[in-house]
Amino acid sequence: MTATPTITDSPIHRARAFVLRRPTLMAAVFCLLSFTGFWIAQRAAQVSMVDLLVYRAEGWTVRHAADLYDMRATQHHLPNTYPPFAALVFTPLTLMGTGVLLTLGTAVNLVLMVAVAHLSLRLTGLPARVPRPAAVLVLAGVGVWCEPVWTTLRYGQINLLVAALVLWDLTRRTGHRWAGVGTGVATGIKLTPGLFVVFLGLAGVILGLGRLRAARASRSRGGPQKAGPPGRGVGNDHLRRATVATTAFVLTVAFSALALPHDSRRFWTEIVFATDRPGDVEGAGNQNLKGALARLLHTPDPGMWWLVAAALVGCVGLATAVAAQLTDDSRLPHARAWAALTCAVTALMVSPISWSHHWVWAVPMVSLLAVEAVRRRTAGWTAWTVVTGLLFCSFMVWYAPHSRPARVELHQNAGQMLLTAVYPLIAIAFLSVAGYLTLRAVRRPREEAGPVRQVVTTGAGTPERSYVRG
Repeated sequence: MTATPTITDSPIHRARAFVLRRPTLMAAVFCLLSFTGFWIAQRAAQVSMVDLLVYRAEGWTVRHAADLYDMRATQHHLPNTYPPFAALVFTPLTLMGTGVLLTLGTAVNLVLMVAVAHLSLRLTGLPARVPRPAAVLVLAGVGVWCEPVWTTLRYGQINLLVAALVLWDLTRRTGHRWAGVGTGVATGIKLTPGLFVVFLGLAGVILGLGRLRAARASRSRGGPQKAGPPGRGVGNDHLRRATVATTAFVLTVAFSALALPHDSRRFWTEIVFATDRPGDVEGAGNQNLKGALARLLHTPDPGMWWLVAAALVGCVGLATAVAAQLTDDSRLPHARAWAALTCAVTALMVSPISWSHHWVWAVPMVSLLAVEAVRRRTAGWTAWTVVTGLLFCSFMVWYAPHSRPARVELHQNAGQMLLTAVYPLIAIAFLSVAGYLTLRAVRRPREEAGPVRQVVTTGAGTPERSYVRG
């Protein structure tokens, strides 16, 4: 007699079992197919990678000893807006033909996408029983299709490199001698990451002062004068990282001043203050407070409105980031991830120009929300994670009419303003939740945090082995 096939013998079951037995292999296949499709789609769209061509033009300007900030590149007559150190970094690009340059630029950015996915999961963690290589490859394969990453590769931008440098620093173990160098170099290339240096410095100063105050209180009570364990004095890892980052940044400035004295002097005395140099503030791609206010008020200069809003968001965001950094995981799970991403979002919001492709921090942000949704297992967190991910992949910012010569963004209606404010709205929601969770964690007594379970962590200045409550 012929045996009747069981459910476990069905093709669907066998395929599912195959995937579960080889998750990393299947994730690698998925990532490769995704990257291949992405490469084909970018070529079909005939992307210009215009910013990469501007970078090469900056390198040529350095090689020919011309004025770096009088330079105009490509048919769009785009200026240089970065510190002179960036032009020195871009000089090797002049050795390549255009075809090789565009191909290499895309390939390097795809590799950086995998690196950012890896570092994002080091920062945020990932659910148990998920192999890290598989999670990294799936995240990279999906993340490459979100609008900030797509646009970064479309223009040949360096946002993934900047994010990778900062994330590398934030995920080093406590006491790592090179932690901070990446952030300092990133700031030398593009100034926005400098807020991370301020964030780490403030955290270090507050932690050091707190320890000093505790030591004085102990002496005043006549307590025993014992030498504390290593790393428990006024000096601490946050302060050390900020010092290393500052040193690295100062070295980039000094090296540029020696190699390009005229351009360095002009950048730090003139160009750095020309906030409209990168483009029209009200442009749809400017996804920050200033851009949203310019479109809302129908003016290219929101003036005092922006200054007040930027000061408020900057202070609240920075205070939240520092408080989260100084809060242990027993009170705020994934505290270092909340701190780092709060700082990143704050920097993007208060910067005069934050183009949509600067928001590659969407990758670690959605990763953190996903990990929290899995941990909490509530419909609200799951919905927020899904909606945030879909919004970053929606390209919604470009649905409204946009044209630089006509400056149509100065005449948007309410619906168009909503479409072109999608990233600032996501940022406000994220900062609000981060602030609420951090404030609740700071006020929460340690003994109320729940039962302790042991986990291994290596990120953002935490010890190799720690204990997490709940």
